[in-house]
Amino acid sequence: MLMLTCDLHVHTNHSRDGTSSVLEMIKRAEYLGLDAIAITDHDTISGVVEAESFRTDLIIIPGIEVTTHEGHLIILGVSEVIPKGKDFFETVATVHELGGVAILPHPFHMMRHGVAVRKGVNWRDAFRAVDAIEIFNSRYIIGSANKKAKKGAKILGKPCTGGSDAHETKFLGFGWTHIDSEPDTGSILQAIRDGKTEAGGRKTPVKSYTRQSVRSSWKRVKKKVIRR
Repeated sequence: MLMLTCDLHVHTNHSRDGTSSVLEMIKRAEYLGLDAIAITDHDTISGVVEAESFRTDLIIIPGIEVTTHEGHLIILGVSEVIPKGKDFFETVATVHELGGVAILPHPFHMMRHGVAVRKGVNWRDAFRAVDAIEIFNSRYIIGSANKKAKKGAKILGKPCTGGSDAHETKFLGFGWTHIDSEPDTGSILQAIRDGKTEAGGRKTPVKSYTRQSVRSSWKRVKKKVIRR
């Protein structure tokens, strides 16, 4: 087995709020010496499809960050679109039927669609339903949500992952998962299920994603104005 360094939460310009292209992300990951990245664009696999057209030694894990009714869910190893807006627990069940891995990202982030803070959702039930918990997300202000996710994962004995949640190349790798696995997607996914992981990273500068949030909000406002 090898200890692989992976970023399991990466967005490209196929996400509405992403700014870097798929090729730019791949080239950056190669430069950083990462072994694998999971392209997890919001509610689309088009970035994954594009990635398949490039030659690289980097392992590209097919992924998607689905917006369920209760919040965000990262899905790895499924090469088809999972419909958004469905019940969180039903979506997890669908992922498992398709042989994929379900990871709960930033579960306690209040402003970022964290499932565990959704009214009416018991965080223990949400944690138990998925295969792993993202205990380190590099986009934070004080880190309390990450700490709470780590504590919850420990209490329930759940595998842990980390990801940058990068939406542009310069922040790729700011969150990482070390995985004890052979260097192929199937082995990596199984190692995550088995908890052969270690997560960590460093903080993305707050101004970078507050600026992104402002841009995204402005885009939504413009779309509403155009529709009228």
